[in-house]
Amino acid sequence: MNARTFRTVIATALVLGIAAGPAAAARSETGTGTGTTAAPARAVPGEHSREAPDAGALRAAIRGLPAGDATAALVRVSGTDGGWRGSAGVHDLASGRPADPDGRFRAGSVTKVFTAAVVLQLAGEGRIGLDRPVRRYLPDLIPAAYEDVTVRQLLNHTSGIPSTGSGGDLDDWYAHRFDLHDPVRAVREATALEPDFAPGTQQHYGNIGYTVAGLLIERVTGDTYASQLSRRVLEPLRLKDTRVPGADPTIRGPHNHGYQLFGPAGELRDVTVWGATDAWAAGDLISTTADLERFTRALFGGRVVRGPLLQAMFTLPDASVREYGTGKPAAYSAGLSMMRLGGREVWGKTGGRWGYNSAVAATRDLSRVLVYSVNSTDAKGEGTNATAMKIAVAAFGAPSAG
Repeated sequence: MNARTFRTVIATALVLGIAAGPAAAARSETGTGTGTTAAPARAVPGEHSREAPDAGALRAAIRGLPAGDATAALVRVSGTDGGWRGSAGVHDLASGRPADPDGRFRAGSVTKVFTAAVVLQLAGEGRIGLDRPVRRYLPDLIPAAYEDVTVRQLLNHTSGIPSTGSGGDLDDWYAHRFDLHDPVRAVREATALEPDFAPGTQQHYGNIGYTVAGLLIERVTGDTYASQLSRRVLEPLRLKDTRVPGADPTIRGPHNHGYQLFGPAGELRDVTVWGATDAWAAGDLISTTADLERFTRALFGGRVVRGPLLQAMFTLPDASVREYGTGKPAAYSAGLSMMRLGGREVWGKTGGRWGYNSAVAATRDLSRVLVYSVNSTDAKGEGTNATAMKIAVAAFGAPSAG
C-alpha cells in the first residue's frame, strides 16, 4: 500500500477545497468537530463491570481520518461493561462531508456467521445432519472424491475442498467487477480439483465451504438462500438495513464511499459500486453497525440458534487439526473465529470487500461487544488494516497468546 501517495491525494484535495477543508480537518484531529463524533462510555448500573470501554483509546483509534489506510470508520461498543459509539472520516472525498454514522456498508465475510446460523437452524429442525456427508443432500454436485465431507466440515473450513477464482491482480478484478458469478459453477470447478487434504485433518479458511452451504440451504428448503436468510434471521430480528444485494452492485440507502489504492503509484479509485456475486453466501451481505450489533447480541444470547447446536459456533476443531500451510492451531469454528485480546477470549468474524472492512466480536458473556466498519483503502491487502487493528485493541486490549 502506498500510504504516502494517498496522503498526498488528501492534502491536494484539501488545498483545492474538494475535501473537508483545513478547519474541519483540524477539528477531526481533536475529535471535537465534524470529523469525529462519539457517545460517552458508560457503565451499566447494577451490573458487575470489569471496566468501562476506554473512550480515549477508542477515540484515538479513529482520529485523523481520512488517512493513508482508511477514509472513514464507524464503531459501536456495548455490553454489561458499558458502551461507546463513534464515527470519523468522510462520507466521500469529493464533498468532504462527515461520515454517516448510520451508513450501510459491505459486511464481507461477516456474512458467513449468518449463513452458518441458518444451517444450524435447519440442523435443529432435523432437516440437515451436521455430521452427515454433504453428498447425501447434493449428490449431483458433490463428486465421489468428496463423499466423506460433512456439513460441519463445510462450516469450520476443514472440508479440504480447494478454493478457486482468486487469480488475477487488482486491475483484473476491477475490470470484471460487474461480472455475474454462478455458485454451482464455482463448486463444480472446485470439486473437479484434488482435495487440499483429507476432510477433518486440517483447516483452510476460504469461501468455497460457504458457497456449498448456501446451495445446501436452497436444496433442503426448496427456497432461495436470500429468502431463507430473510425469513429466519433478518425479519425476526428486525434487521431492516441488512440485505442480500444479489446482482445489484450498488449499496442502496445511506452509505459512505469506499476507496481502493491501485498500482505502485497509489492511484485512488472509488470502488463503492462493485458486484458481490462471487462471494454470495460467503460474503455478499450489506448491513449497518446497529444491525450487526443486534444480530451479535441475539446470536450469542441463544435467540438465533437455540439449544446445544449453538455450541458448534463456539467449538474449535480438535487440537490435532492445524491450519493448512502454516501448522498454526485451528482458529475457526462454525461461522466464527476465536482469538485472545487483552486476556479475554473473543469470538467473532471479520470481513473484507473492496473499500470496506468490517467485524463483529464479543466475549461469550456479552460483557463486551464490538462492531465496526472501516472504509479501508487496502481491504484485500495482506494482514489487518491498521485502523481496524487499532479499534480492536482499543475495545478489547492487545492480542495475547494462549
